[in-house]
Amino acid sequence: EVSDMPIPEAAEFIRQIEDPLARDIKTEILKRMNALTEIGLGYLSLSRGTDTLSGGEAQRIKIARYINSPLTDMMYVLDEPSVGLHSRDIQKLKNSLIKLKEHGNTVLIVEHHREIIALADHIVDMGPEAGINGGQIMYQGSYEGLLKADTVTGRMLRTKTLVKMEYRKPTGWYQLEHANLHNLKNVNVKLPLGVMTVIAGVAGSGKSSLMEYFTSQYPGEVISIRQKDIGINLRSTPATYLDIEDKIRALFAKENHIARSYFSFNSKGACPVCQGKGVIISDMAYMDSIETVCEVCHGTRYSEEVLKYQYKGKNIAEVMNMTVRQAIRFFENTDFVNKLDMLEQVGLGYLHLNQSMTTLSGGELQRVKLADKLEERGQIFILDEPTDGLHLDDIRRLMKLFNKMTDQGNTLFIIEHSLDVMKDADYIVELGPEGGQAGGEILFTGTPKEMLESSGSVTREYLSD
Repeated sequence: EVSDMPIPEAAEFIRQIEDPLARDIKTEILKRMNALTEIGLGYLSLSRGTDTLSGGEAQRIKIARYINSPLTDMMYVLDEPSVGLHSRDIQKLKNSLIKLKEHGNTVLIVEHHREIIALADHIVDMGPEAGINGGQIMYQGSYEGLLKADTVTGRMLRTKTLVKMEYRKPTGWYQLEHANLHNLKNVNVKLPLGVMTVIAGVAGSGKSSLMEYFTSQYPGEVISIRQKDIGINLRSTPATYLDIEDKIRALFAKENHIARSYFSFNSKGACPVCQGKGVIISDMAYMDSIETVCEVCHGTRYSEEVLKYQYKGKNIAEVMNMTVRQAIRFFENTDFVNKLDMLEQVGLGYLHLNQSMTTLSGGELQRVKLADKLEERGQIFILDEPTDGLHLDDIRRLMKLFNKMTDQGNTLFIIEHSLDVMKDADYIVELGPEGGQAGGEILFTGTPKEMLESSGSVTREYLSD
């Protein structure tokens, strides 16, 4: 029963144990529980399976573990610890990061969030773009210096966009009644159709639960684009996922008068040594398996015989190794170039056609799935934190895309913490006031302008700022 309680309640129970034998262990347990609460994970229960946690939550548990560590002079590298956090929770994360540093450690953070960037003592800005067009240091120095720098990050941090004041009119409403899934407290709410709605609230407040309940109740089709729903394996690539690879193989087959199965690394064209995986996986019994690049095909996945055939002066491996941007130019008059265009539109122009999807982040996988659905009309989309891992400039481009999708007659429900997304929404539904059992209530429904005047909203002060 204790392990099923939210962490602050479990801590309170342990505080009440008076047995002198438990004194030392009680101190240690409370120290760890307080660290989890301080970093904004108080809504979790100790019995919660780690496989149900988001990447950001799992990472913050790790940070909490080290906050009270007696080790000093350590270097901690954190990869986007703000992922999945509301602006209010960011303050808790900032306090934990400062504590880690003041303990005598070096903290390196890969981050896009405005407030975490502002917290840094020293900033390294990479660019100028992504993928093969990146890899250079654009700026190095203080936050004040970055605000003046002529880099994409500097320009975006300087730019303050206003809250949208003109809103689309809903084409209809869907009434949700007595929603009590997970931590939802018998919620009744009207959701607008035909517009772009943001589902807001602190971490664990019931945003995903509300959308899960809506999906189960709504009589029509709902396209849910979540980070965990995309079935991938070692052989999945952006080209196979979007069926682009079949079209490219057909071009090679026609040009060289040979069966298209020879141009597939899942069929006759596979390297005989690695069977088309591009890597050799060595099972190390009690340790993690070791992946090494195949020495025969050098990671191309194709047999030597197939690489002799060419299309426009390039073999199949060279073509499949192109980035999406390069491929758009190379295949400019083909019937599948629009699919490549869609990957570019969702900000993935830097991906290679043959890149294993197992190397993509959750946000990237989600946007590959979104690219596959861009031509839909009159559909209902649920997008779960689509800005995860995105630079401010990429968020700007993604919002253009979301506006275009809404104008095409789609309904968008975006579960999101990004204030840049909220400012551009037609309608906001906010859950809270806290996470876990202290959440699951509707705090606010209305337009962003109305949120700025709402006394019950937790998000309002951050949007006002």
